[in-house]
Amino acid sequence: MKFMVKTNRISILVAIFALAGFHTFAQNSVIISGQDPNRRVITTAVPFLNFAPDSRHSGMGDVGVATSPDANSAQWNAGKLAFIDDDMGFSLSYSPWLGKLVNDMSLSYLTGFIKIDANSAFGFDLRYFNMGDIQLTDGRGNPLGEFNPRDIAIGGTYSRKLSSNLGLGISARFIHSNLSGSISSVGGSEGRPGISVGTDVGLYYSKPIIAGSKEGTFSWGVNLSNIGPKITYNSADDLDYIPTNFRIGTAYGIELNELNSITFALDFNKLLVPTPPVYRTNDNGSLYTDENGNLEVLRGKDPNRPLISGMFGSFADAPDGFSEELREVMISFGVEYQYNEKFALRTGYFYENPSKGGRRYFTMGAGFDLKKLGFDFSYLVPQTQNHPLAETLRFSLLYTIPSN
Repeated sequence: MKFMVKTNRISILVAIFALAGFHTFAQNSVIISGQDPNRRVITTAVPFLNFAPDSRHSGMGDVGVATSPDANSAQWNAGKLAFIDDDMGFSLSYSPWLGKLVNDMSLSYLTGFIKIDANSAFGFDLRYFNMGDIQLTDGRGNPLGEFNPRDIAIGGTYSRKLSSNLGLGISARFIHSNLSGSISSVGGSEGRPGISVGTDVGLYYSKPIIAGSKEGTFSWGVNLSNIGPKITYNSADDLDYIPTNFRIGTAYGIELNELNSITFALDFNKLLVPTPPVYRTNDNGSLYTDENGNLEVLRGKDPNRPLISGMFGSFADAPDGFSEELREVMISFGVEYQYNEKFALRTGYFYENPSKGGRRYFTMGAGFDLKKLGFDFSYLVPQTQNHPLAETLRFSLLYTIPSN
């Protein structure tokens, strides 16, 4: 996007999303990052769709595709929701976002579910990302007033057991992203909110097992999320991908005794979005264009592709081949200890290759369950100093109605 906005706040936001492994200005950043041999970050619009919103899973290194089901299952794997034991439940999560840099950004997440019968459930979720107030200016620095960029997504989920151990879930959501109001772009077209839709498909398997003398549960899950059309903020010629995502993982829970249990979970995660290519340059180092004004790809593939081609082609479009495709896989590992299903301690680790965003952090958290009410919180500790995500806190409040 090329809105006439010159403000330190916007510059901060751009840097933040780049450090976080995402970038809202996809068209331009594809060119820039594709030319850097040491940093080819995959970029999308509306990156908040992939932010871990709840405290339980964010306290476990952002795992979640195969963990035990709860009210936040729609975010991680819709197939889990049919396996939840309670009749109804709700969860409200809140996180002051990037609190070390700014004081008015936040991520809020409201979700709930209701069991239809023993084998199926409905769910809903509402996600709101508030980017705080910014001062907008035109190309000459003249003030245009204050504006509050914000993203919102509203969705519904249906989940059903296919067998006693296997479940399938489908989610659909409406996405609305307003980054600049109606400020005109450099080319003269009027800015507008971006609108899109996304669909998730999740598969979840869980089976009780006995290992030695200990009872336990083995689970695995697969989730394909945010399948949807590209989004634009000004014209049909300037389209950005939404963060279509593939997640696969497993979890193993062990009953240590009647009161104590521990769960280990591992997720692998990959954006199904084209990798920035390397473009041909002329003798003076400037990007080469053909007679039609199009950039010429030297290595990799043209990122301006249709949705399905972009999704499936993302497994084989990196300029450096399969080794670079492997570097695009993010890894999450988490551990959860529970005492009598009333108290929980959690920790985890998230890894992203330095050339693909470089997010590497430890997480920790705790949870308390008092009859129908539960409270969770988590804390993020980055592996590198002065990281914008440092000391990120998340809080979740849960309310459940147990089954009769």
